[in-house]
Amino acid sequence: MELEKIFEVFLYAVPALVTGMIAYYFFKEHLKNEDGRRRFLLHKDLQVNTMPLRLQAYERMVLFLERITPSKLLIRVKPTSDNENDYESFLVSNIEQEFEHNLSQQIYMSDECWNIIVAAKNATIQLIRKAGLLEKTGTANKLREVILTEMIEKLAPSDAALSYIKKEVSEMW
Repeated sequence: MELEKIFEVFLYAVPALVTGMIAYYFFKEHLKNEDGRRRFLLHKDLQVNTMPLRLQAYERMVLFLERITPSKLLIRVKPTSDNENDYESFLVSNIEQEFEHNLSQQIYMSDECWNIIVAAKNATIQLIRKAGLLEKTGTANKLREVILTEMIEKLAPSDAALSYIKKEVSEMW
């Protein structure tokens, strides 16, 4: 009699356990799918909100690179005196100021893109300093001529950075 009762309980317990395990598996998968769906929707909403900010950051950095292109920089920033060293410092200071103004944009860009922008800025400053060391410069206007002459022979450092920004933005679509 007792064996019969154990067998009867076993007959009821086994289907209940199997049903419970199947329900657990389905609920686990359902929760996993729901969590993935919520993450996707959250990511999608964040993309909608951050995309304009990212594009604005790229726009600002393009503007920065255009402004520090030596030919445009020399037209925009005129010498305040005839002293070559003062003008060189003034140009470098202007570039650094522009850069510091846009420093916060790096959070919206890839590290590689930001490093290329920093390299373009440093190369432009180096180009200005190198031109200032030449013996043929003695006045601010001569320094301008030397820098412009050098830019005729080669591309501006900011051109490579501009190309990279354009490539990175095109990959966002």
